[in-house]
Amino acid sequence: MTPLYTAQATVTAGRNGHGQTSDGVIKADFSLPKEMGGEGKAGATNPEQLFAMGYAACFGGAVAMVARNQGKKIGAPTVTANVHIAKDETSFQLAVTLEGSAEGASASEMQSLMEAAHQVCPYSKATRGNVEVTLKGQEAKAAAA
Repeated sequence: MTPLYTAQATVTAGRNGHGQTSDGVIKADFSLPKEMGGEGKAGATNPEQLFAMGYAACFGGAVAMVARNQGKKIGAPTVTANVHIAKDETSFQLAVTLEGSAEGASASEMQSLMEAAHQVCPYSKATRGNVEVTLKGQEAKAAAA
Protein backbone atom coordinates (compact mmCIF):
# COMPACT_ATOMS: atom_id res chain seq x y z
CA MET A 1 0.00 0.00 0.00
CA THR A 2 1.26 3.47 -0.87
CA PRO A 3 -0.27 6.01 1.53
CA LEU A 4 -1.98 9.07 0.03
CA TYR A 5 -2.17 10.73 3.44
CA THR A 6 -1.15 9.88 6.98
CA ALA A 7 -2.97 11.24 10.02
CA GLN A 8 -1.03 11.30 13.27
CA ALA A 9 -2.30 11.71 16.80
CA THR A 10 -0.62 11.14 20.14
CA VAL A 11 -2.39 10.39 23.42
CA THR A 12 -0.72 10.37 26.84
CA ALA A 13 -2.32 8.44 29.73
CA GLY A 14 -4.86 6.53 27.62
CA ARG A 15 -8.58 6.73 28.43
CA ASN A 16 -8.03 9.32 31.17
CA GLY A 17 -5.39 11.37 29.41
CA HIS A 18 -4.93 14.02 26.76
CA GLY A 19 -4.34 13.79 23.03
CA GLN A 20 -3.78 15.91 19.99
CA THR A 21 -3.16 15.61 16.30
CA SER A 22 0.30 16.41 14.92
CA ASP A 23 -1.04 19.61 13.31
CA GLY A 24 -2.67 20.72 16.58
CA VAL A 25 -6.14 21.04 15.01
CA ILE A 26 -7.69 18.51 17.37
CA LYS A 27 -6.82 18.64 21.07
CA ALA A 28 -8.89 16.58 23.47
CA ASP A 29 -9.02 15.45 27.06
CA PHE A 30 -10.17 11.87 27.58
CA SER A 31 -12.28 10.44 30.38
CA LEU A 32 -13.63 6.96 30.91
CA PRO A 33 -17.47 7.16 30.67
CA LYS A 34 -19.47 6.68 33.86
CA GLU A 35 -21.19 3.70 32.21
CA MET A 36 -17.80 2.00 32.14
CA GLY A 37 -16.91 2.87 35.74
CA GLY A 38 -15.10 6.14 35.08
CA GLU A 39 -15.59 9.77 36.05
CA GLY A 40 -17.15 10.82 32.75
CA LYS A 41 -15.56 14.28 33.12
CA ALA A 42 -17.47 17.13 31.48
CA GLY A 43 -15.79 18.43 28.35
CA ALA A 44 -13.82 15.21 27.82
CA THR A 45 -14.28 12.67 25.05
CA ASN A 46 -13.50 8.98 24.62
CA PRO A 47 -12.18 6.74 21.83
CA GLU A 48 -15.66 5.51 20.92
CA GLN A 49 -16.92 9.06 20.26
CA LEU A 50 -13.91 9.82 18.07
CA PHE A 51 -14.30 6.53 16.19
CA ALA A 52 -18.01 7.26 15.68
CA MET A 53 -17.26 10.70 14.25
CA GLY A 54 -14.53 9.41 11.96
CA TYR A 55 -16.62 6.49 10.71
CA ALA A 56 -19.68 8.71 10.11
CA ALA A 57 -17.63 11.25 8.12
CA CYS A 58 -15.87 8.61 6.03
CA PHE A 59 -19.06 6.63 5.43
CA GLY A 60 -20.98 9.76 4.40
CA GLY A 61 -18.29 10.45 1.81
CA ALA A 62 -18.57 6.87 0.55
CA VAL A 63 -22.37 7.18 0.23
CA ALA A 64 -21.99 10.41 -1.77
CA MET A 65 -19.39 8.78 -4.05
CA VAL A 66 -21.57 5.71 -4.66
CA ALA A 67 -24.60 7.90 -5.43
CA ARG A 68 -22.53 9.99 -7.85
CA ASN A 69 -21.14 6.87 -9.55
CA GLN A 70 -24.67 5.48 -9.90
CA GLY A 71 -25.94 8.76 -11.36
CA LYS A 72 -28.34 9.34 -8.44
CA LYS A 73 -29.12 12.92 -7.47
CA ILE A 74 -29.33 13.12 -3.69
CA GLY A 75 -28.59 15.79 -1.13
CA ALA A 76 -25.60 15.64 1.17
CA PRO A 77 -25.81 12.41 3.18
CA THR A 78 -26.31 12.58 6.93
CA VAL A 79 -24.79 9.62 8.77
CA THR A 80 -25.06 8.90 12.47
CA ALA A 81 -22.65 6.29 13.81
CA ASN A 82 -23.54 4.60 17.08
CA VAL A 83 -20.45 2.85 18.43
CA HIS A 84 -21.28 0.33 21.12
CA ILE A 85 -18.67 -1.15 23.46
CA ALA A 86 -19.39 -4.32 25.40
CA LYS A 87 -17.46 -6.72 27.56
CA ASP A 88 -17.32 -10.40 26.79
CA GLU A 89 -15.75 -13.17 28.90
CA THR A 90 -12.15 -12.02 28.37
CA SER A 91 -12.08 -8.51 26.89
CA PHE A 92 -14.03 -5.74 25.21
CA GLN A 93 -15.56 -5.60 21.75
CA LEU A 94 -17.16 -3.00 19.51
CA ALA A 95 -20.31 -3.00 17.39
CA VAL A 96 -21.50 -0.20 15.13
CA THR A 97 -24.90 0.90 13.86
CA LEU A 98 -24.83 3.36 10.95
CA GLU A 99 -28.01 5.33 10.27
CA GLY A 100 -28.12 7.31 7.03
CA SER A 101 -30.40 9.62 5.12
CA ALA A 102 -30.23 12.12 2.28
CA GLU A 103 -32.72 14.46 0.65
CA GLY A 104 -34.02 12.83 -2.51
CA ALA A 105 -33.52 9.23 -1.31
CA SER A 106 -36.24 7.00 0.11
CA ALA A 107 -35.40 4.72 3.01
CA SER A 108 -34.99 1.75 0.64
CA GLU A 109 -32.83 3.76 -1.79
CA MET A 110 -30.68 4.93 1.11
CA GLN A 111 -30.35 1.37 2.37
CA SER A 112 -29.12 0.30 -1.06
CA LEU A 113 -26.64 3.19 -1.26
CA MET A 114 -25.37 2.38 2.23
CA GLU A 115 -24.89 -1.29 1.37
CA ALA A 116 -22.81 -0.28 -1.67
CA ALA A 117 -20.88 2.30 0.39
CA HIS A 118 -20.13 -0.39 2.98
CA GLN A 119 -18.11 -2.21 0.31
CA VAL A 120 -15.85 0.79 -0.47
CA CYS A 121 -15.59 2.82 2.77
CA PRO A 122 -12.11 2.38 4.33
CA TYR A 123 -13.58 2.21 7.85
CA SER A 124 -15.97 -0.53 6.73
CA LYS A 125 -13.11 -2.43 5.14
CA ALA A 126 -11.03 -2.08 8.33
CA THR A 127 -13.82 -3.40 10.56
CA ARG A 128 -15.08 -6.17 8.26
CA GLY A 129 -14.86 -9.53 9.98
CA ASN A 130 -13.99 -7.95 13.34
CA VAL A 131 -16.84 -5.60 14.20
CA GLU A 132 -20.56 -6.19 13.70
CA VAL A 133 -21.87 -3.29 11.58
CA THR A 134 -25.60 -2.74 11.10
CA LEU A 135 -26.81 -0.40 8.33
CA LYS A 136 -30.11 1.48 8.57
CA GLY A 137 -31.21 3.59 5.60
CA GLN A 138 -33.83 6.18 6.53
CA GLU A 139 -35.94 8.90 4.93
CA ALA A 140 -34.51 12.38 5.35
CA LYS A 141 -36.31 14.32 8.08
CA ALA A 142 -38.27 17.33 6.91
CA ALA A 143 -36.61 20.65 7.67
CA ALA A 144 -38.13 22.60 10.57
CA ALA A 145 -40.35 25.47 9.48
